[in-house]
Amino acid sequence: MKKSIVSLALLLSAAQAQTTVTGADGQPFVVQDTSRVITLGGPVTEIVFALGAGAKVIAADTSSYYPAAVTRLPKIGYQRALTAEGIISLKPTLVIATTEAGPPTTLAQLRAAGINILILPVEYTPQGTKTKISTIARIFGKESKAAELNAGIDRDLVKASLLTARFKSQPKVMFIYARGAQSVQISGSETAADAMIRLAGGVNPLGSVQGYKPLTAEAAVAAAPDVVLMLSGGMESVGGKAGLLKLPGLGQTPAAKNGRIVALDDLYLLGFGPRLGRAVQDLTLQLHPELEGK
Repeated sequence: MKKSIVSLALLLSAAQAQTTVTGADGQPFVVQDTSRVITLGGPVTEIVFALGAGAKVIAADTSSYYPAAVTRLPKIGYQRALTAEGIISLKPTLVIATTEAGPPTTLAQLRAAGINILILPVEYTPQGTKTKISTIARIFGKESKAAELNAGIDRDLVKASLLTARFKSQPKVMFIYARGAQSVQISGSETAADAMIRLAGGVNPLGSVQGYKPLTAEAAVAAAPDVVLMLSGGMESVGGKAGLLKLPGLGQTPAAKNGRIVALDDLYLLGFGPRLGRAVQDLTLQLHPELEGK
């Protein structure tokens, strides 16, 4: 009898622990068990740890490397090129990902194996970031921490806007995504880079182009950027600033002639995670050297 009562109590506790959130498809998603979580995507992983729920994460994808504790987790491949076997073998009770995760066949295999997968939207806006933080917080019962993180983002964004209010110039900023000198693209609209440039008071000279396109000498010269913005990893992959200036057309740009090359950490700059407000502040100062010391 006592054993039956204990079992019933455990069942009731599990039922009470269920949480319903909204996924990227706009449909309700019921979270039943967060004891063994796999996170896919650097921003998702960073949010879970920032909320104080990192102890529940048993593995992450290779784009997850912040905070330092994440580097000690098993890695299950890159979020856009997943295979089902490794994930299934870890027996996760929940996988948290975004619409960037795939391929769809792998996600279908995971669902067929009975694995719960929450897919969240990718939005390159402060509100999208705060909504993602709040949604993940509900899963772990960390709503108060989410409120704290979101308030911090708002405060930092206000500080950044006060900085931009001090100048009238809007530098033209061309973002270059590189994975080696043979794989170089420039960013147009509807990208994380474009959103960050605008939040930091810059102008994307390629804003009329959607997404990414290969770098050509003609495009670089026509864009005439005042600043070239890159990811730190991308800068290293082309051989630093010296290697960058050897890429098509870049040596002829105002940015190259004036030494206006800015490189920031990949996840910090484009993650749109808990550090978004600080990243916008930092980029604002990098794009507007006249603000230094103010």
